[in-house]
Amino acid sequence: MKPIPNPSRQGGPLPRRQFLSQSGRAVAGAALAGALPRAGYTAESHTLDVALIGCGGRGTGAAAQAMATQGPVRLRAMADFFERRLSTSLEILRAQSPDRVDVPPDRRFVGLDGYRQAMDSLSRGSVVILATPPAFRPIHLEYAVARGLHVFMEKSFAVDGPGIRRILAAGEEAERRNLKIAGGLMTRHSAMNREAVQRIHDGAIGNVVTVWPYRVHGTVKTLARDPGWNELAWQIANYSSFTWLNGSFLVDWLIHNIDVACWVKDDWPVSVQGMGGRQVRDEPDQLFDHYMAEYTFRDGTRMVAQGRLIDGCWEFFGVQAHGSHGCAVLGEGVPLPRLFRGHQPTPENRLWQFGGERNDPYQTEHDLLFDAIRNDRPWNETRRCAFANLAAIMGRMACESGQRITWEDALNSNLELAPNLDALTPDSPPPVMPDARGRYPIAMPGRTRAV
Repeated sequence: MKPIPNPSRQGGPLPRRQFLSQSGRAVAGAALAGALPRAGYTAESHTLDVALIGCGGRGTGAAAQAMATQGPVRLRAMADFFERRLSTSLEILRAQSPDRVDVPPDRRFVGLDGYRQAMDSLSRGSVVILATPPAFRPIHLEYAVARGLHVFMEKSFAVDGPGIRRILAAGEEAERRNLKIAGGLMTRHSAMNREAVQRIHDGAIGNVVTVWPYRVHGTVKTLARDPGWNELAWQIANYSSFTWLNGSFLVDWLIHNIDVACWVKDDWPVSVQGMGGRQVRDEPDQLFDHYMAEYTFRDGTRMVAQGRLIDGCWEFFGVQAHGSHGCAVLGEGVPLPRLFRGHQPTPENRLWQFGGERNDPYQTEHDLLFDAIRNDRPWNETRRCAFANLAAIMGRMACESGQRITWEDALNSNLELAPNLDALTPDSPPPVMPDARGRYPIAMPGRTRAV
């Protein structure tokens, strides 16, 4: 989704190849027990009811795009941890699509269990948008599938290996039930990036030998503490600053261009090593301010992902790819993808620049999902999205531990960043707590457990 600015925000973001499916099913079996009948398709003229779970900028944007799809759509229920955020989102959506918003007070749910109530208010075959902090995505996806709902799930999809296994298992169950799932890695639906990648796959720059996904820009601030918030509420409000909630900025923010880089390479990495830390950042949180993760693909070629959140530095948001006789610049953050002869991306070396009709990939991902629902077309992006997420997670694991991590290490890891998250209540202490100085535990390469 394309985030819509939220007036309640004071700063910062709101809220491989082979899978051992039997292990994933074991993890999520209890939540998906008692299978419902397969969901039937919805006729084009039938109104699709939608519930929004997570009403920050991401969720509000996704809901707006869902309501902009063809055919009758009605936003019927909303849920968020914070009442003010829900109310602000509702106000924005009503102003944009007054005839498509029908969320009376009794279908507005506040708290950690609001997702259940919102989904329970929908009939089977309706749609739910999952846009809470990523830590909760596996729980919410499992419940949506158990309820027989089609799903748009925002990136990221999990924060650790156990969460990825739950996502994959839920996606397999959705396939069995004929439920459609879209994931918010929208660059795959960008017309200009699709053409760029197709040209690369057709050999325009030769064999791809290195790919470099970047997201390097200024810092992100934490929100001030609200006097009415307990520690858990404050951390959820600042989810981008806590690894148990967002998986790190390498996971939650760099995932788009890691996905694009793997798309260019047409493969997923087999291993990764890297480094990272907090050199400048002094905010009271867990956020590293720089990462560099060097991935290896099965053919021995490399991908180097770089992330930095430090003011006053060189900035770039995109992907650079180098082939045996050319290079490319593309990805999220690049206005016009371009291909070049040789390895100097200069105007005189340009082979191609996108000149076709642009689309809005944020809208297209919803158009494709709703079209698949109405016309009963296969649509399940779970596996691709989970694998892109896993590639990012293994990068974080390597950088924070200082160890080399394989794909299998990450997928099969039993290390949970937030154990017993399913049992969390608004009054629970969060998985990490500050010390007497108000400081939070920070990953230490060479000391932090890898898997």
